[in-house]
Amino acid sequence: MKFSQFGNKFTQESGITRLMNDLNQGLRTPGAIMLGGGNPAHIPEMDEYFQQLLTDMALNGQLTETLCNYDGPQGKNTLIAALAEELQEKLGWDVHPQNIALTNGSQSAFFYLFNLLAGRDENGSIKRVLFPLAPEYIGYSDSGLDEGLFVANKPNIELLPNGQFKYHVDFDHLNISEDINLICVSRPTNPTGNVVTDEELLRLDALAQKHQIPLLIDNAYGVPFPGIIFSEATPLWNPNIILCMSLSKLGLPGARCGIIIANEKIIQAVSNMNGVISLAPGGIGSAMTLEMIRRNDLFRLSQNVIQPFYKKRVEQVIEVIRRYLPEERCLIHKPEGAIFLWLWFKNLPITTEVLYQRLKKRKVLMVPGHYFFPGLEHNWPHAHQCMRMNYVPDLKKIEEGIRILSEEIEIAHQEADS
Repeated sequence: MKFSQFGNKFTQESGITRLMNDLNQGLRTPGAIMLGGGNPAHIPEMDEYFQQLLTDMALNGQLTETLCNYDGPQGKNTLIAALAEELQEKLGWDVHPQNIALTNGSQSAFFYLFNLLAGRDENGSIKRVLFPLAPEYIGYSDSGLDEGLFVANKPNIELLPNGQFKYHVDFDHLNISEDINLICVSRPTNPTGNVVTDEELLRLDALAQKHQIPLLIDNAYGVPFPGIIFSEATPLWNPNIILCMSLSKLGLPGARCGIIIANEKIIQAVSNMNGVISLAPGGIGSAMTLEMIRRNDLFRLSQNVIQPFYKKRVEQVIEVIRRYLPEERCLIHKPEGAIFLWLWFKNLPITTEVLYQRLKKRKVLMVPGHYFFPGLEHNWPHAHQCMRMNYVPDLKKIEEGIRILSEEIEIAHQEADS
């Protein structure tokens, strides 16, 4: 059997497929310590809330109504209208129903948007996506229909006290060439937990408008919901910005509900793509979110339950890391948001890919850093010195995983010294 060019591209191994396979395998492997996947925490208060919400919706017929009917290709009209009103009232944005479309998860949204705005144009030339700050999300890497779709910019690295560091956009080397048709940044960033500052975001917005190209902000962890941000971050939207949000990190990854907020032309295009590819987005997540808005719970729970849980947890995990890994062995990116810690083993004598394989043999799953640099033209040693770890599993499992990690790092140093 011969596949098409499309088939060959999307059946080859990719970082995101490997990650999801590891996640699936790890969940079914007794004793596995899952520090690699992106599953959000099961926050007891949120689990109880969702259980009660679904019970109420089942009893009053909302759940049956949702399951037994299609929504339109733009998504559930009632949620779109309610969300637009909520964003107008709470954030003062000039957002209307025609500015919002739903998708089957953020991953689908990025596939749509990257290939809508980048790739081969009518004249045969390739338009590209610029990531102004690498490292970036692993799921972007293989989502282009055309090869060479992404260009990335190395960051400036600020060393901070207590063995921490922070990435910043290197505007001095940010080249927006004529083939760039979209700027994309995540805030906060998966994998590093970095939050692009308000000043950096406004500069990127100004550059995008100057070059008459959109700025796409991946807000899957951001404000106003689910609000997993621990630093100051002002939400930003205007008609030149494409803002992508998600229910996954609210605690509903199985709902597969992504939200795109953009100008009418983009929303109409996404709606048409939805219709062709999936008829309509799934309705369960939409119906749940609509009820949360009606109960005035969406922003409230994000601020009062979700954000405090993750902030406390990340502080606890950093304390554990420092019991096993001193600063000279491991630097930690300043945790400003999201559900991961980004570890920099600056003097590690092996690559983090080799370290990943050794950890996997001991049933500890993390993700090597080189997958998180889509579009970086030159091989950068720093990319092979970093790993991403999820900090939300059970604390006892996290400590055991970190203990094993520290052992493998010491073994690698001993091997290099012998």
